[in-house]
Parts: sequence; structure tokens; C-alpha cells
Amino acid sequence: MVDASGTVTALDGDFALVQMDEGGCGRCHEPGGCGGGPNIGRMFCSAPRNFRALNPQRLSVGARVRVTIADGAVRRSALVAYAIPLLLFLAGAIGGAFLAGELASFAGAAFGLLAGWLLLRRNQRRGVLDAGMQPVIEPLSAGR
Repeated sequence: MVDASGTVTALDGDFALVQMDEGGCGRCHEPGGCGGGPNIGRMFCSAPRNFRALNPQRLSVGARVRVTIADGAVRRSALVAYAIPLLLFLAGAIGGAFLAGELASFAGAAFGLLAGWLLLRRNQRRGVLDAGMQPVIEPLSAGR
């Protein structure tokens, strides 16, 4: 599980809006962490980071929480968001060049990007309905 801490700032039905304490994954200073998340986060994003997460325990506004995301959810999202559109772009460009030359290569690349975007939108809509892809909050224990 990937987790980070934050504070509930608002409620929205079965969800809570959570303001995160730090940028990045929260593992910046642990062994194997990048070491730069909070610094990079401050440099590029001065506004507080807010996320919408499932609130199964009906925690109230002001509650200190841990936001968790299932293992594999981030990897799957990154794969769908970056790798698949890039592969479709390249496949379209190579296929177009193979079939009809340079101009068709440009058209194939554009078609590949469009197909990647449509696939990304479809998976985004499915991810909203998939509870395994949603961040979930739980009360932050006193020892953490």
C-alpha cells in the first residue's frame, strides 16, 4: 500500500476531501526514497494538494487521516496514462510509414494519439467506478 497523511477539509457523500501534509509519496526520507519530494513539491506547487478519497468510516472534517492506495493502482494508472498512448502513437507512425510513406506516418501518429486519448478517457471513467483504484482514508493512529 502507498500511503500519506493529511487532514479532512470537507465531506462529499461517501467521499472526503483531504489536504495532504507533504508533496510526493511520503517516502522521500526513507531508504530507497527519492529524497526530493517535499523540495520539488514546494518548488513547483505552492498551493495545498487536495484529494478526494473514499470515507468508509464517515470521518468528520478536521480528522487527521492516512490516505492509502492499493498496491499496483499507481503503476497501472501510470501505464495507462503514459505507456499505452506512446505505444499507440509509435505504432500508428510506423504503420502509416510502412503502408504509404511519410505523410501517412503523420496521419497514423495522429490516429494513434487519438486512440490513446480515447482509451485513457475510457479507463478513467472505469477507474472512478472501481473501488480498488480509489484512495481510501482511515484515522491516523496516535503513534504515527
